[in-house]
Amino acid sequence: MESTRLDRWLWAVRLTKTRPDAASACRGGHVRVNDRPAKPATLVQPGDEVRARVHDTTRIVEVVRVIQKRVGAAEAATCFIDRTPAPPPEAAIPVARRDRGAGRPTKRERRILDEFRAGGH
Repeated sequence: MESTRLDRWLWAVRLTKTRPDAASACRGGHVRVNDRPAKPATLVQPGDEVRARVHDTTRIVEVVRVIQKRVGAAEAATCFIDRTPAPPPEAAIPVARRDRGAGRPTKRERRILDEFRAGGH
């Protein structure tokens, strides 16, 4: 069965920009293979689950194909299955709006707006 170093694979499938970035992420404890902390030299093979925290985003991918060299983005996307859950939807924050052409707010309206912006005490 084919296998390769984790840092090399992360770089080859374009999860990290450079191979040193991949290695430092591994050394920093930001990468796990099959729920175990992984070093840069950890061998990955098809079927392994890789969890990598890259740029404040945790990516969960399953290794489908092992590659040694960096390839184009379209080909790199065929080397893993992305199992990263969708981010939670952002809650809509109400925004105070005034009708167009309503002029400047009155003193009372300004106080209401200031209270709203301060957190609605």
